[in-house]
Amino acid sequence: HSSIRPFVHCLQRRPRVSVIYILWYRQMKRYWRSRSRVLGAIGQPLLFLLALGYGLGAVYEKAGEGNYLQFLVPGIIVQTLLFSGVFWGIQILFDKRFGFLKEMLVAPVPRVKILLGNALGGATISMMQAIMVFIVSFALGFRITDWELIPLAFVLMLVLSVTLTSFGAGIASMVEDFQGFQAINNFLIFPLFFLSSALYPLTNVPQFLQILSSLNPLTYSVDALRWTLGGNSHFPILVDMGVMAVTLIACVAFAVNRFNRIQV
Repeated sequence: HSSIRPFVHCLQRRPRVSVIYILWYRQMKRYWRSRSRVLGAIGQPLLFLLALGYGLGAVYEKAGEGNYLQFLVPGIIVQTLLFSGVFWGIQILFDKRFGFLKEMLVAPVPRVKILLGNALGGATISMMQAIMVFIVSFALGFRITDWELIPLAFVLMLVLSVTLTSFGAGIASMVEDFQGFQAINNFLIFPLFFLSSALYPLTNVPQFLQILSSLNPLTYSVDALRWTLGGNSHFPILVDMGVMAVTLIACVAFAVNRFNRIQV
């Protein structure tokens, strides 16, 4: 309980100064104090890169599609952002369960600032984990086709991380227990991931799968990263960026709406 006291007191004494920064800094401190989270963040992405990148790489190449690792890495980066970003919402449940959230909400600051500070902390952590996966992929043989597009790639990753942490925060604001949050996430995350073209190209899949993937907003994030990092895409980049922008606005609005109604 004492770990939250300095942050709450700071919010109450200086409600107009660096509220968002204080809550962002709290998330960062919690992350760096948990070394298992730092090390475990790249465990699952690394398993996908090794098992799929090398296991299916030969089959993919024989099919005439090129280097599978070049195709796979952007999808695994999006997977990292998806799992880390959405599951970050569980922090809201922890704060609610142990009374920390109630103490923050009684501070004389708008709820949207409390949400934004925490969500930006979660988005920063997701970005750091995605960058670690990006660095590890180089050791496995992934190569950038156009380094001038790297700044745009990081901007797209940042937009996606904010989108997904907002989505996770909105879901966490709606449920009262960890089991419910876990069940909803599993119901949403895996279909979003497996229907996002992260693991397979959309050129030769059945039509119904193309339709489902085209309706999945995450597909356009994967496609945009694939264009910036590898020079290949299925949709025009402006379409990808437009869908990402609309999804960001929708998820932030959803998170603000649900957090403003949260009961503690």
